[in-house]
Amino acid sequence: MMSEHHEIQTTCVIAGAGPAGLMLGLLLARAGVDVTVVEKHADFLRDFRGDTIHPSTLEVMHELGLIDEFLRLPHTRAPKLSAEMGGETITIADFSRLPVKNRFIAFMPQWDFLSFLAAKAQAFPNFRLIMRAKVVDVLEDRGTISGLVLETPEGELIIRSTLVVGADGRNSAVREKARLDVESFGMPSEVVWMKLSKQPGDPREVMGHAGPRQGFVLIDRGDYWQCGYVIRRTTFAEIRERGIEAFRQMVIDVSPLPAERMQEVRSFEDTNLLTVRIDRLKQWWRTGLICIGDAAHAMSPIGGVGVNLAIQDAVAAANILAAPLRDKRLTEADLAAVEKRRSFPTRATQKLQLMMRSSRRTDEGDDRKRRGPPAFIRGIARFPLLAHLAGRLIGLGFRMEHVRVK
Repeated sequence: MMSEHHEIQTTCVIAGAGPAGLMLGLLLARAGVDVTVVEKHADFLRDFRGDTIHPSTLEVMHELGLIDEFLRLPHTRAPKLSAEMGGETITIADFSRLPVKNRFIAFMPQWDFLSFLAAKAQAFPNFRLIMRAKVVDVLEDRGTISGLVLETPEGELIIRSTLVVGADGRNSAVREKARLDVESFGMPSEVVWMKLSKQPGDPREVMGHAGPRQGFVLIDRGDYWQCGYVIRRTTFAEIRERGIEAFRQMVIDVSPLPAERMQEVRSFEDTNLLTVRIDRLKQWWRTGLICIGDAAHAMSPIGGVGVNLAIQDAVAAANILAAPLRDKRLTEADLAAVEKRRSFPTRATQKLQLMMRSSRRTDEGDDRKRRGPPAFIRGIARFPLLAHLAGRLIGLGFRMEHVRVK
């Protein structure tokens, strides 16, 4: 509920009620910090968001004592990830040997995940969630960020705080208003998402990647398939000009589903375009402010690792910042410690993603040259043990965080 006052005082205000923002809000509230999370949308119901919940995130839920209740929510499980290559299905990531309780990726609509986190956080009296609150500006006092200016249906709302956290995604308003410098890597690309019905005789993989020239991702959402078609940067505009029939045929050429299924995509209104870029902030923080998750480092959707990294950022931030915030002794060194802790896994993951794309960099301009699957898939096909290594990197990341604050 929105306060009747147009000015609020809190210890920590978090912009963005996504995985990073709500997990950090829950952990800080649990540790006794007064925290307010603001979200520009009215609800969590948006399609084609990152719906993968990795083994490391499931471990966090286990450490919070919430895993049994959480896994009662509708979801599908992938103990491995598969790819189609030369007509054969190969395992590209195997989670069966991970040193965690739940060795699978859970596919769950992100609104269910976020609603669950929000409900758990709202059980704490020192947690506040304000929806339909859009960040307009940051408050700045002699070089220190001291709060947010928000636009709400009731008018302008000012929230003054000891710390502002930007967890508002790859198009972060907080990082823009705070004038943080962003570095971009590699060429942006595009993924077209669509829903197709699930029928008897369909592939049995929970998540698969297919297609010799263009990537095609198939995610089992229980009663339908969520499909992602990977295209080059500017191609979607060209495809639209050629019409829906041409688009259907391009997907049919790489999809393992029967051709007639694409008739369910009646027009481009049935698709959702995601522009993929890999970037990160040169510095994640300023005095009084820090960014985490996609706001600090946008990822490619390869392996669905963006949500995983965002959750890990939130856990690390809570571990480092909870006591200084609670005891009113927060310093720049604390903010720098969060960036230092999460910088290596971020850089390493982005480097890996760029390497996965690099086999195509020289011939991106000519589709006819792009014959085989990426080099990393060919390598895993030759050395199956690499699937366990890939499972570790995708499932746990380069540095797994554990809940330490209470």
